[in-house]
Amino acid sequence: MLELLSERSKNILRAAVSEYISVGEPVGSRTISKKYNVDLSPASIRNVMADLEEMEFLYQPHTSAGRIPTDKGLRYFVDYIIELRKLTKHEKERIDCRYQPLNFEIIDIMKETSSLLSTFSRCAGLVLSPKFDNVIFKHIEFLKLKKNQILTIFVSNAGIVHNKIIEIEEELTQDQLYKFTRYLNELLTDLNLEEVREKIVNEMKKEKNMYDWMMSRALKLSEEIFRSSIEDVIYIDGTFNVFECPEFCDVEKMKTIFRAFEEKSILIKLLDQAMEGDGIQIFIGAENQFEEVHECSIVASPYTCKNSTVGTLGVIGPIRMNYFDIIPIVEYTAKAVSKLMDAGC
Repeated sequence: MLELLSERSKNILRAAVSEYISVGEPVGSRTISKKYNVDLSPASIRNVMADLEEMEFLYQPHTSAGRIPTDKGLRYFVDYIIELRKLTKHEKERIDCRYQPLNFEIIDIMKETSSLLSTFSRCAGLVLSPKFDNVIFKHIEFLKLKKNQILTIFVSNAGIVHNKIIEIEEELTQDQLYKFTRYLNELLTDLNLEEVREKIVNEMKKEKNMYDWMMSRALKLSEEIFRSSIEDVIYIDGTFNVFECPEFCDVEKMKTIFRAFEEKSILIKLLDQAMEGDGIQIFIGAENQFEEVHECSIVASPYTCKNSTVGTLGVIGPIRMNYFDIIPIVEYTAKAVSKLMDAGC
C-alpha cells in the first residue's frame, strides 16, 4: 500500500508528472511555480519535492538538475491523482469509422485495432487475438488431402478459423468425413473448448460408441484437434513510434526493447496478465516482470464476447507516455471491439 499524500504533495506530484510527460526533462521547482497553479513559492515547492524524493516518488538524476518521477511516483499518480479526459464525440467517431468498412473477419479487426491504437496513442498498438480456449464451437469440417492425411477446419462463433493437418493410419473416404462432420457439429455446437474436450471424453466412454465405428473414429479425430491448446496470436503496429522516442536513442536500450518486440511471447504474457482483471490494467516500468520492457509502460484492457473475456488489447510505449489520452483511448477501443465481437458471435 502506497503512502497517503497530502493535497499539497499531490498537487506537486501532479505538476511534476505532467511536466515530465510533456517535455521528458527533469522538472524544477521554478518551472512548477510558473506553469502550474500550486499557490506555493519555489522554495516551498522544493521542500515538498525533497519530501517526495525521500518517499521515492521522485528522484534527482544530477545534483543540479530537477527531479523525475519514479515508477512508484507514476503508479501513485495513475492510481490516485490522474484526472482522465473524456474522448470527444469526434474522436469516438474517428475510432468507430475505422471499423465501418470491415466485414466481420476477425483477422482484419485485430489488424485494424492494433493500427488505430498506434495511430491514436503515437506508441505501439498491441492486440492479443481471442484466446482459443475461450471461444465457442460453431463448426468443424474434414477434407481429405492425401491417402492418410486430413485437413481439419474449425470455426468459432466469433469467426476465428483454425486449420490443422492430421495424419491418420487408415484410409478414409470423403463421404465418411462428411458423416464425421455432421455428427460432430450436432454434438459440439455452442460449447466452449473446455466443454468440447469434456464432451468428447464422455462420449468416448459410452459403451454404445464402442460398437459404432463412425462415431468412435470421429471422436478420436476431434480429440486429436482439441487435446492441446492453440498458440496465441498477437498483432503489433507502430513499433517505429516507440523507437523514435528520445528515451530509446541509447543503442543498448533500443536493442533491449527490440528484443521484446521480436520475442512476442513476452508481450503475449504481459497481455495475458491484463485478462485477469476487469477494465484498464496499467503496468509501469519495473512492475513488468520482463527486463526487456522495464523502460516501458503498458496500458491494456480485456475485450469480451457475450460478456465473457476472450482477448486483450493495449498500448506499449515509454514510461512517460501520455496516460491522460492513452487510458481513455484504450478503454473506448476495448468497448468498440467487444461490440464487434458480440455482433459476430
